[in-house]
Amino acid sequence: MDRMASSMKQVPNPLPKVLSRRGVGAGLEAAERESFERTQTVSINKAINMQEVAVKEKHARTCILGTHHEKGAQTFWSVVNRLPLSSNAVLCWKFCHVFHKLLRDGHPNVLKDSLRYKSELSDMSRMWGHLREGYGQLCSIYLKLLRTKMEYHTKNPRFPGNLQMTDRQLDEAGESDVNNFFQLTVEMFDYLEYELTLFQTVFNSLDMSRSVSVTTAGQCRLAPLIQVILDCSHLYDYTVKLLFKLHSCLPADTLQGHRDRFMEQFTKLKDLFYRSSNLQYFKRLIQIPQLPESPPDFLRASALSEHISPVVVIPAEASSPDSEPVLEKDDLMDLDASQPSLFDNSKFDDVFGSAFSNDPFVFGSQNGVNKDDKDHLTDQLYREVSGLKAQLENLKTESQRSLLQLKGRVSELEAELAEQQHLRQQAADDCEFLRAELDELKKQREDTEKAQRSLTEIERKAQANEQRYSKLKEKYSELVQNHADLLRKNAEVTKQVSTARQAQVDLEREKKELEGSFQHVSEQAQLKTQEQTEVLESLKQELTRNQQELQLLQGTLAASAQSEAKWAAQLAELEKERDGLVRAAARRDVEVATLQEQLGRTQQELTGTQESAERQAKDQRRVLLRECRQAAERAVQEALGQLEEPTLASCAGSADHLLSSIRSVSSCLEQLEESRSRYLACPKELSKLLHSVTLLAHLTGDTILQGGATCLRAPPEPADSLNEICKQYGRDTLALLASLEEEERLPQTDCAALWTCLSKMAAIGQELLPRGLDIKQEELGDLVDKEMAATSAAIDMATARIEEMLSKSRAGDTGVKLEVNERILGSCTGLMQAIQVLIVASKDLQREIVESGRGTASPKEFYAKNSRWTEGLISASKAVGWGATMMVDAADLAVQGKGKFEELMVCSHEIAASTAQLVAASKVKADKDSPNLAQLQQASRGVNQATAGVVASTISGKSQIEETDSMDFSSLTLTQIKRQEMDSQVRVLELETKLQKERQKLGELRKKHYELAGVAEGWEEGAEASPSTLQEAVAEKE
Repeated sequence: MDRMASSMKQVPNPLPKVLSRRGVGAGLEAAERESFERTQTVSINKAINMQEVAVKEKHARTCILGTHHEKGAQTFWSVVNRLPLSSNAVLCWKFCHVFHKLLRDGHPNVLKDSLRYKSELSDMSRMWGHLREGYGQLCSIYLKLLRTKMEYHTKNPRFPGNLQMTDRQLDEAGESDVNNFFQLTVEMFDYLEYELTLFQTVFNSLDMSRSVSVTTAGQCRLAPLIQVILDCSHLYDYTVKLLFKLHSCLPADTLQGHRDRFMEQFTKLKDLFYRSSNLQYFKRLIQIPQLPESPPDFLRASALSEHISPVVVIPAEASSPDSEPVLEKDDLMDLDASQPSLFDNSKFDDVFGSAFSNDPFVFGSQNGVNKDDKDHLTDQLYREVSGLKAQLENLKTESQRSLLQLKGRVSELEAELAEQQHLRQQAADDCEFLRAELDELKKQREDTEKAQRSLTEIERKAQANEQRYSKLKEKYSELVQNHADLLRKNAEVTKQVSTARQAQVDLEREKKELEGSFQHVSEQAQLKTQEQTEVLESLKQELTRNQQELQLLQGTLAASAQSEAKWAAQLAELEKERDGLVRAAARRDVEVATLQEQLGRTQQELTGTQESAERQAKDQRRVLLRECRQAAERAVQEALGQLEEPTLASCAGSADHLLSSIRSVSSCLEQLEESRSRYLACPKELSKLLHSVTLLAHLTGDTILQGGATCLRAPPEPADSLNEICKQYGRDTLALLASLEEEERLPQTDCAALWTCLSKMAAIGQELLPRGLDIKQEELGDLVDKEMAATSAAIDMATARIEEMLSKSRAGDTGVKLEVNERILGSCTGLMQAIQVLIVASKDLQREIVESGRGTASPKEFYAKNSRWTEGLISASKAVGWGATMMVDAADLAVQGKGKFEELMVCSHEIAASTAQLVAASKVKADKDSPNLAQLQQASRGVNQATAGVVASTISGKSQIEETDSMDFSSLTLTQIKRQEMDSQVRVLELETKLQKERQKLGELRKKHYELAGVAEGWEEGAEASPSTLQEAVAEKE
């Protein structure tokens, strides 16, 4: 019992040991976190510094691994926010490079953690854009690119940061919807445009006449282009694949804008890749692909198999100090010294049990192991664990580098495999082509033998033809002589007839002049007679009034005789009062003289005070006028300076906005002249003059900038004229403002030069106005109703004509022809009914849009306010009515056997396109949850199905009729067959030439239609037709 008690006394309390172990674990995590943050801070500060050298790969790799370790970019942004990015351009440039690598190769959460700083990046981009030299413009464009990349990946989360996707993943990103593919292609174009802008700006900032790629400053600018090349290769590949997919779903003319934009970017990217591959700096870091000589032909679907995806290969990196992982001195340890202790500790645990066992009875103190030894052992184990972690990190780094090398090698092998497959396919095609040529040569040899046999027969016929030709030539010479004689006689007769006709025309003109003069004389005589009658009546009325006045005067004379006696008495009394007043006036004169002396002295003092006040007021007016004039001159000079800056290209300008500004300036000039006249008449009226001068300066600046922006969208000749007139207008305005400084020159101020410049600018603006703006806005509302009613009437008339044609065909045709006509006319009737339903649904939706959007205004005012949208409705309605009329005419000719089935199919497609335009124009301002909108979409799908039915029935009828017209060559001889064969070959060549010319003509017509439609409907202003609206129109048209 005593031994047990002594043992129990020696056992320590297990609870503090457990708590101490928990504290050790928490301290270990905190130490690891502190070590991680310290390592990341050191690497970020080494990667982003003020030295003009390229970012070292090892520091950038450490930052990338840090984002994967903490699954985000909080540490990165916490360190970057303490850097002075707004004060040092090189520091900001290297930050953009590192941030670009993190977005590409870092953890996916880097994008989410960075979205909160997007506004700061935009502000920094605008700030650096004001610096024209050094890294200022480069930083501004790079920050815009990073912001665009963040927005692109936010809108399209399926795309990873490095843009590596398979074809299946690319199809899934579009969700098998042509609208999504259309929008995705536009976003890729925008993304690639920013990449190419940065590419070109970096090259423009370098002196390519020197070996800049081997200098540290040149490498600092060229290093980020590696990431740009990687992005551009993927974006180019995906754009080509998406364009082929869109061309398989949409008409070629709809995608003309996409093809033009692709051609522009293809040329730029090819040139930049070629220039980059020649730089020594890139040759040891990256293998840049070369684009093909000619762009892909999207109009030929088989060209997709010839497309080779550009693969950027990064060669295997040699082991260098830059590629080794970063380790701090505190993390280095002697791994050899830790192995024996680890072995001893394992032996100790096998014999006595682990020191960290859950057994509360630990006999460490009984076996000679004291507390200091335990702490030493614990510290040693911690060091071993940290060493093993460092080894693990090294292994991860090596595996990551090996993985990247293997991926590069796989990409290179895939590119070689694709090239070999392409060469094999090309060889197979060449083999087939040679076989076809061999067969053709055999046929030609047989034909040559046959031609030699028939040559003798042709020579005999040629001799006979020569004899006939000589006889015909003699007869032809006689006919030519006779024809010349007849022509001379005809010329003489024609000359006589023309002389006679001219004389007759002169007689008729003189006759008309005499009739006009006679009529004028008769009208003047009637006017004189009427005037004399009116004068006579007025004299009679005046005589009557004079007689009445005479009677009144006689009565007044009698009354005045009676009152004369009263006036005499009153006159005597007034004389007495006059004497008293004369005496009082004498006394008043003395007082007035005294007051006049005082008044004179007071007036002299007041005059001096007024003169000093007027001088002070005049000085103040002069100062105010001078300051106002100087501010106005600065505003005008600033506008003239901005007219030459390239930033004006980003401003939106149009002719109607320019005309509105000109009208505002004209009213301001009138106000200025009026206020100047008032100021000259009364100098106190200065406030209105100052207001007019300030308003004129601001309106002049706006007009000059608006004119410069309009020049960017105008043809070259009007643009140059408008630019010169804007400059002259600015100079004349400055001259006018200079004349306002001195009051002596103010009365001679003349605004004639300004009026002349404004009239010239207004004339050019009127010429640049779109042709669709010539309709009065008050008539737009009535015109919409009229066009919709006319379209409905055209559809009803077309339906009636189709029914009439169907009844005639049933009465006059039989057999296959009757069956074909019934099928075609029935499908046309179905299409007209579907279009009628669509027009009714469009009217309901338009009525709902007008009722919900006009507020207290009338429908006409709503249509006038939204004139672009209204003109789109009018254009679509006209197109639907015209298409229905053309289709009925084509169907009538096809049923009668005089027309072509192809015309009927083309008319059907045109009606489908016009209805799609009407649907798109109706959907622009509609609510997406509107039941009328759903009904309109259902009607649109009905029109598409009916159009497909018309095309299918037309194709079926055409093939059925062609089967009945079989060709019979049984009665032809060998020579006749050979003759017809040659005629057929000539006809084939002629038709192929005509087909090529017609296709070129069709392309030019579609391009011109696209331009005219854009001018008529205001596409260049971008106010009514947004990109989403154009996509909906394309989808409806399909």
